[in-house]
Amino acid sequence: MEQWEQPIDTGEVPDDGSNFDVIVVGGGPGGAAAASYHAMNGCRVLMLEKAVWPRDKPCGDAVGGKSLSHVEELGVLPMIEATPHYVVDSILFGSTNGSEVRVMLPKESYEAKGLMSGYALPRIQFDYMMFKRATEIVLEADGAVIQGFSVNDVTVEGVGEGVRILGVKGKVGGARSEEPELAFRAPLTVGAGGYNCPVSRTITEVHGEPFRDDEHFCGGYREYWENVGGLGDSEGPIEIHFIDEVLPGYFWLFPVQKGVVNVGIGMLISEQRKQKGKKKSLKQIQKWVIEEHPRFKQRFANATLVPKSQKGWQLPFGSPRKNAPSFQPRRGAMAGAMAVGDAASLVDPFSGEGIGNALLTAKMTSRHFDKELHSDGFPEDAAVAYMEDMWKELGKELSNSTKLQRLMKRKRLTNWFIKKASKKKEIGEMMSEMIASKESQEVLWSPWFMFKTLILP
Repeated sequence: MEQWEQPIDTGEVPDDGSNFDVIVVGGGPGGAAAASYHAMNGCRVLMLEKAVWPRDKPCGDAVGGKSLSHVEELGVLPMIEATPHYVVDSILFGSTNGSEVRVMLPKESYEAKGLMSGYALPRIQFDYMMFKRATEIVLEADGAVIQGFSVNDVTVEGVGEGVRILGVKGKVGGARSEEPELAFRAPLTVGAGGYNCPVSRTITEVHGEPFRDDEHFCGGYREYWENVGGLGDSEGPIEIHFIDEVLPGYFWLFPVQKGVVNVGIGMLISEQRKQKGKKKSLKQIQKWVIEEHPRFKQRFANATLVPKSQKGWQLPFGSPRKNAPSFQPRRGAMAGAMAVGDAASLVDPFSGEGIGNALLTAKMTSRHFDKELHSDGFPEDAAVAYMEDMWKELGKELSNSTKLQRLMKRKRLTNWFIKKASKKKEIGEMMSEMIASKESQEVLWSPWFMFKTLILP
């Protein structure tokens, strides 16, 4: 049995009515990071996770450079490097007409610029290490961790401008468990429970704002396959293919271990609903791509599907909303609470990557909360400051990624761009840095850069 397939001891369940400095709802990467950062600041933290380890989480499994800097800071990177993983040295982009460009991620130049390329490894493995390390940090700081805890209610007090979140109620063993309901309180509750997080849902409902918009929600579907042709064992490219049946989205091939590949599809839910014929679900579309698409069926001719690895999920994109009622991409904080990562709708609209923004915002919550100053409750003005700071940090990046996402709808333009990129070194270098650096993303939308790199011979 591998390390990440073993249980994690999280200690005793705290008494009903216990008070903490911070409650974190969700034990995935964003929640584990938030719990760790707040505990490292001296806070007494309660981390709640609805699943029990070991547990899987469907995802593309790529962990980019933005993520690795936080992973290293939290002491998790050595744990990853001591276990099987895939080093991403490049990204291969494929267009609908078969053109391809391989964007190299050279280690030397990345390190010189303070960037990191990335790894790929199964989320069951990555999340285990993040949660295990967070448990150690939280317990050392006199906090508590509960697995198998279902949040049934987010406690809200007051009305109008005085409304605030005070904590949560729930049960160990699931919502229908016969165990008694437990209530916990804290000046701050961090919502890190994914795309359907009860804390982030409460934040939007209290303010009468929309929680979900299918124009900004993506469906994801992944399977694990063995012996897919044309991929490396421990280091090499990950592949992103824009094909007719998936636009505006992509079909991916992400190796995660020797001989094992994460194969999946991501597509806007609003676009998926426009699909005609039999290939309506992502599972059906992927089956067709693997079995019948002329560019992929030979690569899967000798491949084997890993049993029970088929899983789907949803991704709330950070694309800016038109006529947003208050904050972009949607309200993600209020008095008593802040949301991070997927719970704050911060998945990159172009790449589909969400872990990096989850870890980044997890650390941001620890900068905006002061356990002494906010001992009587995390105030509304601090919540507003967090939302403004978050969008200031991520807004340009997410807006640019939205432009790229929409660009991919234009098949001819995408084909032309990738064909051009395969022939011009400058575009490949720009795409390489753009993946890891928001400053480089801004360059893409400079009119002079566009003219110089795309138009000039």
